[in-house]
Amino acid sequence: MGKEIGAKVLAADKVSLKNFNDYDIFGFGSGIFFGRHHQKLFELVKKLPKFKNKKAFVFSTSGFPFFGKIFHRPLKKLLSQKGLKIIGEFNCPGFDTFGVLKVIGGINKNRPNERDIFKSRLFIKNLLS
Repeated sequence: MGKEIGAKVLAADKVSLKNFNDYDIFGFGSGIFFGRHHQKLFELVKKLPKFKNKKAFVFSTSGFPFFGKIFHRPLKKLLSQKGLKIIGEFNCPGFDTFGVLKVIGGINKNRPNERDIFKSRLFIKNLLS
């Protein structure tokens, strides 16, 4: 998504809190772990100051993408508490070997794939147009 719109993409533990006021829209995402985004993402968001007139979108990959909106709720709630207006969310299948799935070799092998990436590009273009 970042490449599609020429945006800077950083790992949660590489983000400098100094530059947040330079931007109007932020994307927060990761794979889903135990039904939630990665813990480092939550740690980053908890450190953020309160914002006014800033927007955010949420994205993820997960073994069960039909639960995407449910998986996104905790992060969206925390972002809203920081004053960010949630303007969209995107979830697509991701390779998953959690628990019993490991025994069968996982699900959603080779995901995200080209079609998923195409959908993510459409999502970000539509979100920002």
